[in-house]
Amino acid sequence: MDSSRVSLRTFKLSDVDDFLEWASDDQVTQFLLKWKVFTSRDEALNFIKDICIPHPCCRSICLDDRSIGFISITPSFGDDKCRADIGYAIATKYWGQGIAAIAVKMALASGFKDFHDVVRLQAKTDLENKASQRVLEKAGFFKEGMLRKYCFHRGQIRDLVIYSFLVTETVLN
Repeated sequence: MDSSRVSLRTFKLSDVDDFLEWASDDQVTQFLLKWKVFTSRDEALNFIKDICIPHPCCRSICLDDRSIGFISITPSFGDDKCRADIGYAIATKYWGQGIAAIAVKMALASGFKDFHDVVRLQAKTDLENKASQRVLEKAGFFKEGMLRKYCFHRGQIRDLVIYSFLVTETVLN
């Protein structure tokens, strides 16, 4: 994939149809914690307007400026302000093309720049989500280990794998 075709930008209301294409896909959302499957255009439009656009670090992953997914960085606060969580998803028809890894690498630099206290970006992925684990590894994240019986998701208690990237590390090309 030509990385010059991939960009991160603020969501626009005009992204609603593209957003709904992947945000209503159970394959895309099956491993996303705290995420619901969107079923209507109005629901998607309200989510973009009320959640995505105002969120300081929720960005649309775009291919040739067309929204094909999202990436977000959520910093912790108080004594935990040294770390932030990163999450992402892209439409199934773009899986396996390296787009997610490119987007994660792009977000790394801005995450550390935008949040001065953050020295650690971390990602948690379902143990069964091997594709997301490969994305993180391609982006230079370090696999720290497994969080056993960590969360309840879609009716099951799930094991997660945790990855980290430190501000002192270099993004791989």
